[in-house]
Amino acid sequence: MARRSKSATTGLAATTAGASGQEYSTVKPPGSRASYVQEVMRSEILSGAMAPGTPILQDAIAERLGVSITPVREALRNLESVGLVVYEPNFGAKVAELSAAEIEELYLLRGTVEGLAARLAATSITDAELEQLRATHRELRQALADGDVQAMAAASRRFHDRIARVGGRSIVARHLGWIWETNPIPIGQSVWSHPDAAQQAVESNAKLLSLLESHDAAAAEQHMIAQVRAAATARLTGDWRPTVP
Repeated sequence: MARRSKSATTGLAATTAGASGQEYSTVKPPGSRASYVQEVMRSEILSGAMAPGTPILQDAIAERLGVSITPVREALRNLESVGLVVYEPNFGAKVAELSAAEIEELYLLRGTVEGLAARLAATSITDAELEQLRATHRELRQALADGDVQAMAAASRRFHDRIARVGGRSIVARHLGWIWETNPIPIGQSVWSHPDAAQQAVESNAKLLSLLESHDAAAAEQHMIAQVRAAATARLTGDWRPTVP
């Protein structure tokens, strides 16, 4: 597992405040208590409700979700195995937080995988698959018009996932899914939280769609790589002025 930075976000209340999970006895999900705790915590981490670096108070989580400490510990072990939670000596568990070097490495990996996905898609995409992409991009534009950050992020994820799955491919899509799920982007560090950058990102996806329509594999790959690199630069520098091609 990748080493994480030592800095931690202050505010222990993040493990209890603004939480989406209800007590296990109220929800009565079909799975085990540990599975329920894991899903609640995973959702809160991915949504940004539990920010990177947030200390995880096991007793508070157990009390909030109406379970004992044992399923909380099991859930944390499972979340640690996929990189969403880390343990530090004399500190305990916290939400994983990438260092600047790891963020750079992550986006290099994303650029490589997503660029490959775009290149492969451009060579074999069908009219039906193009229409699905157009529909998803219309959803993205509507979310932008509504100013709905979560809906924009979700629509963009579907757009890129569809590209990775063109032609029924699964290997690239599976690797890309792993990258997304184990390295969630905090909402404040997402392009979708910054209106001008979000507008430019929507237009960049429109350009990518046109390259797929023309079956220009090399250009689609390079455009995707440039798009990912622009997002990395913005996240590392905090400069969200539109730079996406």
